[in-house]
Amino acid sequence: VGPGSYTVGTMSERFDCHYCRDPLHGKKYVQKEGRHCCVKCFEKFCANTCIECKKPIGADSKELHFKNRYWHDSCFRCFKCYTSLVNEPFMLRENNKVWCSNCTATEDAPRCKGCFKPIIAGDQNVEYKKMVWHKDCFTCSQCKQVIGSGSFFPKGDDFYCVSCHEHKFAKTCAKCKNPITSGGLTYQEQPWHSECFICSNCKKQLGGKRFTAVEDQFYCVECYKECVAKKCAGCKNPITAGFGRGTSVVNYEDESWHDYCFKCTKCARGLANKRFVCHNGKIYCAECPKRL
Repeated sequence: VGPGSYTVGTMSERFDCHYCRDPLHGKKYVQKEGRHCCVKCFEKFCANTCIECKKPIGADSKELHFKNRYWHDSCFRCFKCYTSLVNEPFMLRENNKVWCSNCTATEDAPRCKGCFKPIIAGDQNVEYKKMVWHKDCFTCSQCKQVIGSGSFFPKGDDFYCVSCHEHKFAKTCAKCKNPITSGGLTYQEQPWHSECFICSNCKKQLGGKRFTAVEDQFYCVECYKECVAKKCAGCKNPITAGFGRGTSVVNYEDESWHDYCFKCTKCARGLANKRFVCHNGKIYCAECPKRL
């Protein structure tokens, strides 16, 4: 962009205006494209029109031009902030409006999803899935506290801080009743923290291990054998149905046997689900007592 200039002088000899034929002797005149004209005719026939105010740019006015567009120097101002752009960097935008570099940067800057104001260079911001917020505008949908660059959980169009997400959405442990934020396990359709699902005796975690439940208490295999399981009246070992050989238990008069240990004392025939006789505290098949 640069100022336009014309040759302006005062005639000392006989010379007439190209348009109105008035003598120019002793008067100010303008020479343009080899023609001489008075100031009045110049403004009427020759002057460029200011693209901003739509008025002619007279011979006495300073003119600025850019890409076949013309302005009075006083009209060459930022469309947004009205700062004079004479000798300043500018951009020509839509509708032939000129903008200063600061307003251009602000206008083209991304808009904060929270306050809808521009996020300019130097502002701290948060970006998520092509959306952007000022850091202080990125807040929890529940408690309204600033999340900033902290951890958060998206839910549809809402965002939650860790604490609010735990209370609003996280599953609650069946034992401690606190939210389960990560990991955990499920037993009989109830969620548990891994550290809450433990053996009632030795307190070791049972996740991924074999265990048994007795009256809402959980036991690992070792503790169940030692503390809970009945002892077989035959082999004297713990009866751990489901933990090894044999899954059935035979009970008779306050005593219990593995199904494979419940056999005739004399002939060793297995008696589980069969007729038997108890004689002097010992178990016999129906035939052996006759031979005693």
